Amino acid sequence: MGLFDKIKGSRKQSDTQLGPAEAFAAIALIAVAADGYITDSEAQAIGTTLSRMQLFRSYPSDVMRKMIDRLLSILQRQGVDALFNSAIASLPHELRETSFAVATDIVLADGEVTEEEENLLNDLCRILEIEEETAVKIIDVMMIKNKG
Repeated sequence: MGLFDKIKGSRKQSDTQLGPAEAFAAIALIAVAADGYITDSEAQAIGTTLSRMQLFRSYPSDVMRKMIDRLLSILQRQGVDALFNSAIASLPHELRETSFAVATDIVLADGEVTEEEENLLNDLCRILEIEEETAVKIIDVMMIKNKG
């Protein structure tokens, strides 16, 4: 390994270190992008959902935009796995169920659940160690919410 390889490696790692709010937003962004494209309803859902949360109340719109741009940049340059792993590692335990609920809400916003979206929710449920009964309740409520 050369000197520049060491520098590139450390930059790449520092690019993907996320704070708790960024980790939460990253999971929401991954949910939006899970099926390979972002619908208008999904794009609106992420902004609206995050802005309503206590976690993001102190974030001015320009700060939110910069945070989402940074997360999109990581997603594009390093891929979904790098962003996902960083988000999971940085997400506070007390936000796990909330993160799953928001991801579920975003996935259901367009009225369809693709195989990729379903796989993401299954992975999130398992990795975040959410009890199946709780996950089923969350999905049920979000399905009701997104009917109308």
